[in-house]
Amino acid sequence: MPRSLKIKPECIERIKSAVQRNCFPSQKALATELGLTRSTVSNFLNGKPVDYLNFVEISEKLGYGWQEIAAKPEDNLKQPDDNHSSPAAIYVERPPIEANCYQTIMQPGALLRVKAPQEMGKTRLMHRLLEYAREQGYKTVDLSFELADKTVFLDFQKFCQWFCVAVGDRLDKPNKLTDYWDEILAFNYNTTSYFQKYLLTETTQPLVLALDNVDLVFEHTAISTDFCNLLRSWHNQARTGDRNSRIWQKLSLVIVHATDIYGSLNINYSPLANVGLTITLPEFNAEQLQDLAQQNQLNCHATEVKQLMSLVGGQPYLAQLAFNRIKYDGFTLARILQEAHTEAGIYSNHLRQKLVNLQQFPELATAFMKVVTQENPVQLGSALVFKLQGMGLIKLDKDTAKVRCELYRRYFSTRLSSKD
Repeated sequence: MPRSLKIKPECIERIKSAVQRNCFPSQKALATELGLTRSTVSNFLNGKPVDYLNFVEISEKLGYGWQEIAAKPEDNLKQPDDNHSSPAAIYVERPPIEANCYQTIMQPGALLRVKAPQEMGKTRLMHRLLEYAREQGYKTVDLSFELADKTVFLDFQKFCQWFCVAVGDRLDKPNKLTDYWDEILAFNYNTTSYFQKYLLTETTQPLVLALDNVDLVFEHTAISTDFCNLLRSWHNQARTGDRNSRIWQKLSLVIVHATDIYGSLNINYSPLANVGLTITLPEFNAEQLQDLAQQNQLNCHATEVKQLMSLVGGQPYLAQLAFNRIKYDGFTLARILQEAHTEAGIYSNHLRQKLVNLQQFPELATAFMKVVTQENPVQLGSALVFKLQGMGLIKLDKDTAKVRCELYRRYFSTRLSSKD
């Protein structure tokens, strides 16, 4: 028996769908249930090798026999040569966003921020940018804050040291904190020194550092402001023109974060405001949704795409989930549309998680109830608009708010009315 196994490429999207089908709202929830790290579950779901026993345990929890979904032993020894054979290779462009991002990260000392509600394709865009950077001769590192344990976020010194060592590890550089960390100096100063005197100095190529799931940092106010100020200072140092400026011009930052956490944030302060380029990912239009169907090898008629779009708008995840069920589970579009807003529908876990998030903020729930029950767009205060839009529940029509999609109107108009 091999020491590690990975999922067959053709099974990846089906297994990812099984997470929510088995009532786990997130990878984190599945990991917690099994007592595993989030990185192990993430590797499993993305077709990367994991320990044999972990593979069997996760498979069974999701309702699959491990033999059914495991790649052949010889395939576990190498990654697929043809990236297009994997569902993970699916990517729908949203011009001119990609071109603007490519241009930005090629600038010395660039800072690019990509934001949107969850499940809008931010991480896929990030990997697209890193692939482009590598083609241009750049060194690339991607680091997700999902890989940090909870304890890392409780102490800023520990967080900074974890960050330094984690990026160094991605660069195949040994831990040299003892050489570059001075306890008498501030944590941001030490982190800057570690990058400036060690990581960047010993990296001959320009570097694109992509930080994913930065919203996990935002959740911890004790560290988020200082960390964001650190990133801002690095971006600014590339423009000072002093003797260290050239070193910082080697570093381009890509910061990726979900906006769902905005419901709990102070809207009057953003430590990353007015720095670098900010990209807010939009939903797909009808043409892009048709492209997504074709990349899933589905011959959807324009009328069917229009029907799906009338329900879920252009939300990539909701559309992909429908295509997965049609492709892998034999669902018809008519069934998906009919059951969509019910507990029997394919979106039940997604909707339930949205409801739980909203119910944490009674003022937002009340405001959103007003939006879903009014026929016309509703005028709301700027703070309510900022938070509900960040949570992915509304979109703007000039200065008024309307529900983001018909699916949300159908579901929340009944769920919120009896609450809260």
